[in-house]
Amino acid sequence: MNNDVVLKLEGVSKKFCRSLKRSLFYGTVDSAKSMMQINTNQDKLRKSEFWALKDINLELRRGEVLGLIGQNGCGKTTLLRLINGIFPPDTGKITINGRIGALIAVGAGFHPHMSGRENIYLNGTILGMSRKEIDSKYQSIVDFSEIEEFIDAPVSTYSSGMHVRLGFSIAIHSTPDILLIDEILAVGDMKFHQKCFAKIAELLKKDVAVIFVSHNITMVQKICKNGVMLKKGSILNKGKIEDVIADYYNDNNINLFSTDESTSENKSSYDIKNNYIKFFNSKGIETRELYAGEDIIVIMNFNMKMALNNITINFSMSSDEFTYHGYSSCYDKIVFKELNNDTIVKLTIKKPYLSSGNYNLSIGIWDENFIGCYFWDWKTMGQIKITNSNKMLGRFQFEHEWEVINE
Repeated sequence: MNNDVVLKLEGVSKKFCRSLKRSLFYGTVDSAKSMMQINTNQDKLRKSEFWALKDINLELRRGEVLGLIGQNGCGKTTLLRLINGIFPPDTGKITINGRIGALIAVGAGFHPHMSGRENIYLNGTILGMSRKEIDSKYQSIVDFSEIEEFIDAPVSTYSSGMHVRLGFSIAIHSTPDILLIDEILAVGDMKFHQKCFAKIAELLKKDVAVIFVSHNITMVQKICKNGVMLKKGSILNKGKIEDVIADYYNDNNINLFSTDESTSENKSSYDIKNNYIKFFNSKGIETRELYAGEDIIVIMNFNMKMALNNITINFSMSSDEFTYHGYSSCYDKIVFKELNNDTIVKLTIKKPYLSSGNYNLSIGIWDENFIGCYFWDWKTMGQIKITNSNKMLGRFQFEHEWEVINE
């Protein structure tokens, strides 16, 4: 295997049994056959069995962030468990070149009756760390998790957020070559999420490979360059993340820019709401009917339970699902040190020569690395209307002039 490739799956399949009794019977029979070196025919289904994964082929390279998407039950978590060695594949081969750090389930790898301190050593050992290595990193693990006050309490008394804090801290301190993250960051508070995303960005600079699983498609799109879409245990598409996400939307009949209540969404797990958004023309008059070529001034304010630090904001307008005009403070190298209920943000769009029509609006709040999404609203923003009295080719134009220079 190429040294640049840290993970390779070749024809990997995994089957499960719907019946517990048959599962126990099949397991006993297979174990006996294996001991007697008799072929168990793992490539064939028996009664009540089904393929959770079928013929999976993929490679992961150093520094690559691979997004794994698909509906519930498509096999995402099973695939990560195979890679992490929790299950063996029934067919195919998995080759790993390096150490794996996994965040697959809240509390995974922890003994509930042991303290947080004891579980650091237990979980660290499972991840391949030596006692000496854990000793040297122990205080850093505790400091990052921010649960030192409870480190000697049984893990069974921890909340789900505390489990995530400790599990994430141990995983990143194991110096992994491959990091597996399965929806685990959907649990916990926003401050720790910011800390996690900053650490992930730091690991990526060190060529750590990441497989990232989340139902937050916008987060997947921002953090991942490549993607894999699973459907009923098989790979439906793999390649550039934009293409994979487009197939995901098409396969699930999702129109990202629809204003229909059934398909649009206000995505926020942080209890943030858009308090108001106002539009002003170049004369300072508040209006949602603007003329092409004049400045558009956007004033926005948010309602939130607690302040956010070091964040970026993006604002977009779309005339249809194919035409998109976006502005990101991250790309403009503007980071807001603090955003709270009293913060009023102003965006001035200079002389946008857009074609006539109605434009759907969306706004998002992200961390400073444009990875973690705290708020995204395309449901309640409504539209603005652009009027252009000039005929034009395409959806937008830049300022221009014609002249003859060789008379």
